[in-house]
Amino acid sequence: MPLLPSLLLLPVLLRLFMDLHAGGLNLVLRFWQAALQPSLDPVLLRSLLGALATTLLMAVLSWVISTGAGLVLGLLCSQRVARLFGASGRMSAVLKYLLAPIRALHELIWGLLLLQLFGLNGWVAVLAISLPYSALMARVVADQLDNRSSSAAEALRNGGAPAGSTLITAVLPEAASGLLSHSGHRLDCALLSAVLLGVFGLGGIGTDLALSLQSLRFHEVWSGVWVLATLMLVLDRLRRRPLLLGLLVLLCLGSASSQLDLTVPQFTQTLLSIPSGKFLPALLETPWAELIGGTLLVTFIAAAIAIGLPPLVLLLTLDHRTLRQPLWALMRLIPVPLTTLLLLLMFQPSAVLAAVALGLHHSGVMGRVMEEDLNHCSSDTTKALHQLGASQCSAVLYGQLGPISRPYLAYGLVRLDVILRDTAVVGMVGGAGLGWQLIDALGSFHWALVVWLLLAYGVLTLCGELISGWLQNTWSCKAVEA
Repeated sequence: MPLLPSLLLLPVLLRLFMDLHAGGLNLVLRFWQAALQPSLDPVLLRSLLGALATTLLMAVLSWVISTGAGLVLGLLCSQRVARLFGASGRMSAVLKYLLAPIRALHELIWGLLLLQLFGLNGWVAVLAISLPYSALMARVVADQLDNRSSSAAEALRNGGAPAGSTLITAVLPEAASGLLSHSGHRLDCALLSAVLLGVFGLGGIGTDLALSLQSLRFHEVWSGVWVLATLMLVLDRLRRRPLLLGLLVLLCLGSASSQLDLTVPQFTQTLLSIPSGKFLPALLETPWAELIGGTLLVTFIAAAIAIGLPPLVLLLTLDHRTLRQPLWALMRLIPVPLTTLLLLLMFQPSAVLAAVALGLHHSGVMGRVMEEDLNHCSSDTTKALHQLGASQCSAVLYGQLGPISRPYLAYGLVRLDVILRDTAVVGMVGGAGLGWQLIDALGSFHWALVVWLLLAYGVLTLCGELISGWLQNTWSCKAVEA
């Protein structure tokens, strides 16, 4: 089953071959050659380190805010917690789905909206990441609590223990490991989101990467990429050492106010001033079927690439496992807009091209998940199959990939919601769908259409969550967003 989506790679590669042009092939070769020869100019490195510090501050501040807010909202959204305190749980379910429009919008869209409302301010980037991440964290917390049953919690309640004590001593500890792991992954995501916001002009190392790429200074681009990769490697090590990570967080919070403009922002625009007579014309003049169809097309093609590519690479690199980890890290590291611009140097713009850029990025995430699942999977079955005469490929397919297929596919369903949000990013650089129309509406201050497009994204995300939840229940397995 995990390999089936990779069959879509055949028509995708055929379409890319038809759209191929050799005009930018030389530039692409120069780009990859520069990876081995990054610029070591001291002035450039000092500038990159300063920009990286700004990006890290934005990421850590938004991560702290979203983790705290997400935990509180997740408790309020949990039906199990509601029943523990004697409520029906219906309001918790309603609140959970009311947060869907907030997590439906990509942090880049939030950044552009807040930029229009408050102007250029340090809080714009921080809140742009914190708002959707808080809603995403709330969903994960609620799912982690609701999808577990504890005899200890039932025993405490039957013994007359207060609801608050039962929550603290029995309910939260059983989900603590999963929530801690997820919050650590969120820090990586917050860093990449801060880089992405910088690509579109909100400061940090992303701005430097975008300017260097636009001026074709590939050696400088790779200097920034390797500096960013080093920081991500350090954060990955710190996630396993909570005390050192806590010290880093305290240092970042202490220097955030001096490095970022965190003054209270003032309104420069307001959505409340939209004339009511503009809503209906904005609704009727928009080709909704085409926009929604384009968004879903990009989403499903990208999801098929993201889910199907890692198992395919696994079977093709059985004897070269050490090569896979750097590959997944590189795919996650390069922002989607930069990947799209590189592809545009060789291929004509199309929805398929946008989907490939998204799929390659998210396959890095899915590849990392697959490798972690494989590390926790016993190799006894694989060895037994191999000793019985099965080929190495068949032994890995049935002995390792088979046992992890259900949780892997369940996680892929959750990743589908994230890919839907990310269609807004490729929409900004030549893609199709709601994202492109939303950016155009923001640029022309067509606020009535902006409201309708935001609602459309919210409805699509809500439908996606309902479908993925039903499928996960059907498969009798759960997954959390990472």
